[in-house]
Amino acid sequence: MTSYRGNFTLKAKTKIALVAGQFNDFITERLVEGAKSTLVQHGIDPDLIDTYWVPGSFEIPYLSQQLLKHKDYDGILTLGAVIRGATSHYDLVSNEVAKGVANLSLQADIPILFGVLTTDNIDQAIERAGTKAGNKGSEVAQALLEMISLTDQIQP
Repeated sequence: MTSYRGNFTLKAKTKIALVAGQFNDFITERLVEGAKSTLVQHGIDPDLIDTYWVPGSFEIPYLSQQLLKHKDYDGILTLGAVIRGATSHYDLVSNEVAKGVANLSLQADIPILFGVLTTDNIDQAIERAGTKAGNKGSEVAQALLEMISLTDQIQP
């Protein structure tokens, strides 16, 4: 019986796209920094990491879909921060961006990972953007590299 696991042995010139929401950019910028740092630490050439800034998290699935159609990346990492407020807007945005990225990932031939924070308050977002709870951008970047490696193992 054979067992497969993602690792950090990647093909040369692995290209990564980051799609990040500008809304709550004081959080998202930290997530992007954490993701880029992790990618570079694992051997990704910084010149092969492209960052696309969309207005907010809701626009992340659309731009990710356009990248799938028109660009040649080995993986896409989505990053954003949706923080609960006093209205139902939080529920609508967080649900739709999650569904949109999930649907794209099932249709794509490359890994597309979800790194959008959905938190009840600003403190929780700050904790997950590089303080108490680590940097979720960094964690999802590491998972993306593992998924690229695993995908390379099973695709001809």
